[in-house]
Amino acid sequence: MRRGLLLMTLACGLAGCQSLGLGGPAPPPDAPAPDVSAGPAPYSVERLVGAWGVASYREEKDRARTEAEARAQCKNPYVIKRGPSDGVLMHVADDATPHELGLKKGSDGKVYLGFAGPPGDTQDRVILSISEREFVTRYVDPDTNTRYGTFVYVRCARA
Repeated sequence: MRRGLLLMTLACGLAGCQSLGLGGPAPPPDAPAPDVSAGPAPYSVERLVGAWGVASYREEKDRARTEAEARAQCKNPYVIKRGPSDGVLMHVADDATPHELGLKKGSDGKVYLGFAGPPGDTQDRVILSISEREFVTRYVDPDTNTRYGTFVYVRCARA
């Protein structure tokens, strides 16, 4: 009798665990995270390769002056090279070593420059504008953007 009561108690206890999800088969795996990329960037990283004068500003009213400062930096240009894996070699915030970065189009329609991963990561830069002679970026992370400002890259004349 005791043994039967013990088995019945144990069976009821296990049934309770089962209803709470504490035993039995494992739940199905989580669905993969949705792809937040909206596809390839509308332009190639080739547009970024070359010699650039670089300067930054924090307030929009300083943009014209900053563009002139960037042109003046062509005496000692910042050179963006093609990376080994279809990206470009550039510096990132707080790191003296260049890293390979790629272009990513986000579902928000913006184009980001950054490490492999979802567009709009805090280490990414958003490309605000781009033309044959200039591109403008700012860091997605507000703290990094506060420290570095909005970058203006002006293409230097070929020597």
